[in-house]
Amino acid sequence: MHERVATTPSLMIKRRLNATPAEVFEAWTDAKLLMQWFGPENVVTQEVSVDAQVGGGFRVVMRENTGERHEVRGTYSEVVANEKLVFSWSWITTPERVSRVSVTFKPDGAAGTILTLLHEQLFDEQAVKGHTHGWTGSLAKLEALFA
Repeated sequence: MHERVATTPSLMIKRRLNATPAEVFEAWTDAKLLMQWFGPENVVTQEVSVDAQVGGGFRVVMRENTGERHEVRGTYSEVVANEKLVFSWSWITTPERVSRVSVTFKPDGAAGTILTLLHEQLFDEQAVKGHTHGWTGSLAKLEALFA
């Protein structure tokens, strides 16, 4: 048996959401819904495009309350409706730093979902810290969407 050894920094976050896997999956793949929760506190999501199919892409433009603009893009490598999304992740300011995000949606009771987000191949520990802040804030907004 071979164990997978992480060679680059990564982060994992789990959340229980009061929504079905289908509802949570839709919140990740419908641009209008994604715009409502994506981005941490003090960030407004201004533009979202999503083509949630293998080979399709996404683009999100956010603006901090300081006025600073952020844009992230990626391409979907795995899409299993209501179960899993896997996509590349890169900021337009550092396109050479491509990382990978996997999100799984597991049923929990009649109307709950355990969401597990794994963000791998991050550039360094500073990137882990920044992305942990971003994902934690985003998932708190997603949780509130289904409260």
